[in-house]
Order: sequence, then structure tokens, then C-alpha cells
Amino acid sequence: MTDYEQEWDRLLNIKTTGRDDTISDFTRYPYEPTDYSVLEQVANTGLIRKNNTLIDYGCGKGRVSFFLSSQTKCRSIGVEYNPRLYEKALTNKDRACRGHLVTIVQQDATDFAVPQYADRAFFFNPFSTDILRTVMMNLLASCREFPREILLFFYYPSKAYTDYLTTISQLTLVDSLDCCGISNGKDSREKLLIYKVHP
Repeated sequence: MTDYEQEWDRLLNIKTTGRDDTISDFTRYPYEPTDYSVLEQVANTGLIRKNNTLIDYGCGKGRVSFFLSSQTKCRSIGVEYNPRLYEKALTNKDRACRGHLVTIVQQDATDFAVPQYADRAFFFNPFSTDILRTVMMNLLASCREFPREILLFFYYPSKAYTDYLTTISQLTLVDSLDCCGISNGKDSREKLLIYKVHP
């Protein structure tokens, strides 16, 4: 954990550092917070604004939701399966600078009903491709029923994720941001892929 990570947590008045392996298995992966430097890149795209609502799938302790709501004034919904992490996210919500903009939901991502106003989603490899398939079906169905622009942000995507995403005709890759500065250029997965969903 770097001083930079701790400083952002302090500024946002939250505690999100540290890995958590509780209830992780072959389908639901351990909690690791997204680096703040990556979240700064997301915020700086200008693609998430005050009028947007972001779903953070596998939100863990809520770092993505609290940071982006603080920086962009968007509303955010953190969806977390693990009850231990859900409780930590709720504690952070109570004291976060813009906690009123964030909703935390304890639910399996496959069962989460996508609100018709949600138009952004963030993924940091929270679960297996099998679960992602169901989540994507839910997002695509919501977009068909309530047509709108939906943007999906995939950080550090696995090959299984990227291979699957290329099979979805309703998706268009609109940008790929290099995040290699975080790993000193040694990891080809250090990127942020941004997709647009078409009804």
C-alpha cells in the first residue's frame, strides 16, 4: 500500500485498502481495490458526469463508487455479494464526503435488476466469465427496454473477458486507455477498456 493510496482514502474519509479473500472461489474473486491512479484516469475521461448513474459490480469496500461520486458528482450503486465487504462499504458510506450519492446493495450480481436510469458500469474482474454473461444479458435487456447510452468500463480485463466481449454484437469498443505506469510497463493487462452498449 502506497502513501498515495492512503492519502486518497484520508481525503475521501473512507477505508478501502487491503486485499480480502473471504468468500472468494472460482466464480467470485478476491477483493482488491482499484488503484486511485486508474480511477483518476476514469474520472478524467469526462465520460462520467453529474447526470450519470454508475453501477460498480463487485464494489467491495466501495472505493470506485466513493471516488467517482466525489470527483464527478455522479450517482453510484455498489453491488456486493460478500456480506463482510458490504458492511465495510456501508461504514464507508456513513462517513464518506459524498456518501449521499452512493447506494450500496448486498446482492448477487446475476440477480441485480439494472435500474432504467443506470447508464455506466465498472468492472475490475469481480467474477467469472459465466457470471459476467448473465450480468451482460441483464444490461443488454435493460438497454433494449429503456433505450439509452450505456458505457462499460473494464479495468485490467482478463483474456476470458475480452474474448467474450468481442462476441457481443451490441457492444462497440470506443476507447482503450493505457494504465501501464502502474506496473512500470510490465503488464499488458494494465489497461482500461471502454465499451458502448447499443439497444
